[in-house]
Amino acid sequence: MSDGIKLDLKVPLERFTLELSWETGERWLGIFGHSGAGKTTVLETLAGLRSRATGLIRVFGTTWLDSARGVCLPPEGRGVGYVPQDALLFPHRNVLGNLLAGAWRLPAMENRRPSPERVMEVLELTPLRDADVADLSGGEKQRVALARALCSGPRLLLMDEPFAGLDLPLRRRILPYLLRVQEEFALPTLYVSHDATEMKVLSREVAVLAEGRVLARGRPDEVFLQSSILPMVLEEGFENVQEGTVREAKESGFLLEWEPDLCILVPKGDLKSARKVVFGLRAEDILLALRPPEGLSAQNVLPGVVRGVREELQGGEAAGPVLVSVATGRGGRALVASITRQALSRLALQEGVQVHLVFKAQSCRVLAAR
Repeated sequence: MSDGIKLDLKVPLERFTLELSWETGERWLGIFGHSGAGKTTVLETLAGLRSRATGLIRVFGTTWLDSARGVCLPPEGRGVGYVPQDALLFPHRNVLGNLLAGAWRLPAMENRRPSPERVMEVLELTPLRDADVADLSGGEKQRVALARALCSGPRLLLMDEPFAGLDLPLRRRILPYLLRVQEEFALPTLYVSHDATEMKVLSREVAVLAEGRVLARGRPDEVFLQSSILPMVLEEGFENVQEGTVREAKESGFLLEWEPDLCILVPKGDLKSARKVVFGLRAEDILLALRPPEGLSAQNVLPGVVRGVREELQGGEAAGPVLVSVATGRGGRALVASITRQALSRLALQEGVQVHLVFKAQSCRVLAAR
C-alpha cells in the first residue's frame, strides 16, 4: 500500500510479546487501551527506538523496517515527529529556540518543513516566542512540544498521550489546537490515548490494544460500541462526539445545524456564525421518549429510530447501563443514550422502534470550534 501505512510487528517485552498487524489508508489513526497495553511500544517501534522489533513497517511507500530483508532505517532516517507524554523541552532554550531545534533536524534540501512562524501562529504561541520554557503552563509546554515536532517536517507525527498529565478541562481546551494542526498541515498522525472522547475527535480509525494484542480495529464510533470494548470505554463514561455548523445566536444559546433541516441548541460561548463546531454529549444526558414530550425545560427534542442496543458484559452476563443507538435526521446520524435495564424493558426498546431523543442545551459541551 504505497499511499498508506502497513505494520506487521512483533516486539518482545517483559510481560508479553506485542503483536500488531495493521494496514490502512487512513491518515489520522489512534491507539486506545489501558496503561501497559503496549501503546507506547508501538510508537517507539515506529520511531526506530526498539532494536528487538521484527517484522515490517512501510509508511507511504517507504520501508522503514523489513527484518526478513535486513532493512532497518535509523530513527533520523524515518522522518518522525514524536510528542511524548512529558514535553521534554530544552530548558536552556526559549520557545523559539525549542522550535528551531526541531527545524534543524531536517536536511536543508527538504522543503516539507513548515516555518516556525507559521507553526507558532497556528498554535497561538507567537506571544510566547521569547518566553523561558520554565515559566510556561502545562498546556503551553505541550503546545511547544507539538510545535517543535511539527517544525521538524515529519512524514508521520506520533503523539503519546501528550496531555495525560493535564486535568480534563485543560485537555479539552487543547483539543482545538490538534484539530487545527490536522487542517493546516494535513499531517499523518498516530495518536495514543486512554480517553475515548479524544480518540473520536482526532482519529478516523482506531486499534484497541490489551496486553500487546489487537482487540478491535475500525471507525471509533463503531469500535467503541462493541460489547467486548464497552467496559473499557464506560470507565470514563460514553460520550457522543459530533460536528455541526453555527447558524445563528439565540437568547439561550447558539443554533447549530447538525445536518440539513436538523438543528440543535448548544450553550453560549465564543462561537461565530458558519464556524464548524465539534461538540460532545454524554450518553447519560439523553432521555428517550416513545411520544413527543411537551412542557419540558429541555429544548432539544429529535425524532429517531432505534438502530441497536448494546449491553456491557461481565463474565458473560449483562451488567451496568444499556446503550441504545438511535438514528436521527435524513442522514441517519446516530446518537447513543444510556438507560437502565428497567427502562429498556418498560419502553420495550428494540431495533426499529421510533423514539424521541431529549436533552438540554447545557448538556452539549463544545469541544472545539473552527
